[in-house]
Amino acid sequence: MSGTSLKIVVMTAWILAAAAPASAQTLAQSLAQAAPPAAKPEMMESCPGLVADRSPFGAALRRVALNADQVRISYIGHSTFLLESPQLVRVATDYNDYVKPPVLPDIATMNHAHSTHYTDRPDPGIKYVLRGWAKDEKPARIDVQFKDVRVRNVPTNIRSWGGGTERHGNSIFIFEMANLCIAHLGHLHHTLTQAQLNEIGRVDVVMVPVDGTLTLDMEGMVEVLRSLKAPLMIPMHYYSAYTLDRFLARVRQDWNVEIAEVPSVLVSKTSLPSKPKVLVLPGR
Repeated sequence: MSGTSLKIVVMTAWILAAAAPASAQTLAQSLAQAAPPAAKPEMMESCPGLVADRSPFGAALRRVALNADQVRISYIGHSTFLLESPQLVRVATDYNDYVKPPVLPDIATMNHAHSTHYTDRPDPGIKYVLRGWAKDEKPARIDVQFKDVRVRNVPTNIRSWGGGTERHGNSIFIFEMANLCIAHLGHLHHTLTQAQLNEIGRVDVVMVPVDGTLTLDMEGMVEVLRSLKAPLMIPMHYYSAYTLDRFLARVRQDWNVEIAEVPSVLVSKTSLPSKPKVLVLPGR
């Protein structure tokens, strides 16, 4: 590993659990995206972008103390990450009924594009359920502080089911913890205005959807990443090894790429790469 490579830390609490294979009928149903309210998952269960149903997260994670400057980022699958702060606040991104962390988060953020990005039935034990889309045509405006974690959002538009535009249907969530700013782009469908970039501010880590079709096209997403200038970029929202490899082949023209062996990484200000890097956390 090079001197600038981010240190990958194996979470010893992961316990392997075998998942039953899905039937062909289930796979076909999972691939379909029906119109609301009967929306289905966007991906086939066998794709690396969806790991919850067959993941190694079969047992609850122990709360393991972090240093005051560390954040643990774990890729659960699709667009869902589990973030853990030094005070062990747990945040689940794009919390939904299909891809869930194996532990109950303190904070759950959601976006409105598809049913794999939100749920109408969040666990009642979650302290803060943050819905990142407009209500009564008013954009969601979120700024929540819980212990050592601040969560805020920047609204963006998405394509509607009928092919139009759902104004403020998505949020870029920004998580501030351990002196880091971590941005989750959600189901981003367009490049960012200067006003949005100013509102987002400095970003240390960004989770970026890389499918190139259902979200923003590949060149548009590269433009977004260039604008954000985050030292660490973590891909998400891909449906196959081919989709991920296509994105990585493109971004290798601009940045270094590292493939991690485990789905979890410890990040701190001092461990950020000196040159911007794409870090792939495995989805299986």
